[in-house]
Amino acid sequence: FNMQALTSYLRKASEQNPSASYYNVEILKYQVLSDGIHSTPLNLAVYWKCTPSTTDLRLDYRYNPESMDPPGPLTNVQVLVPVDGGVTNMQSLPNSVWNSEQSKCLWKLSDISEKTENEGAGSLRAKFELSNGPSNPSTLAVQFMNEGSTLSGVDMDLQGTGYRLSLNKKRFATGRYMADC
Repeated sequence: FNMQALTSYLRKASEQNPSASYYNVEILKYQVLSDGIHSTPLNLAVYWKCTPSTTDLRLDYRYNPESMDPPGPLTNVQVLVPVDGGVTNMQSLPNSVWNSEQSKCLWKLSDISEKTENEGAGSLRAKFELSNGPSNPSTLAVQFMNEGSTLSGVDMDLQGTGYRLSLNKKRFATGRYMADC
C-alpha cells in the first residue's frame, strides 16, 4: 500500500463523516474470467420444447462448491427468462412471476448450497400457453451473490507497524451469468 495515500483517503473520509466509528476502504476489486464449468459456482443446463401452442422450459442447476474458496452459499438467486410467442398463461414449479409488459418469467430462490435440498441441485420448470407461437429459445440471465468466499482464492494481509486491518470482507456477485440452450 501507499500508506500516505491511504492516510489521506481516511483523513478525507473522517472530515466528511466525523461521527463514524470506522471507514470502509475498497482495497482490491478484480474480475474472474470463467475457465469452464469447473470454475463456475452454479452449473446450468437449459431445455426448451417449443410448439405453436405451448413452450415447456426446464432449467437444471447444480451448486459447485469446488469453485469457491472457502465454499459458501449462493444467496439472492434470481433467474430471468424472456419468452416470446404471446404468453397467455403460465404454470411453474417452483412458483415464479410472469411480467407481461416485458414478456419475462422470474424465479427468486433464497439460497443454494450443499446444505439445501439435493445438495444444491434442482430444476426450475415452466409451461407457457401461447397465442402467437412458437416461442424462440432465448438466453437466460442468472444473478446471485456470496459473502465470505472468493472465486480466485485471493487473500490479503496488511503488514507493518502502526496500521491494522480490523475486518477483511470477501464477496462476489454475478456480472454476466447466462445460460443458452
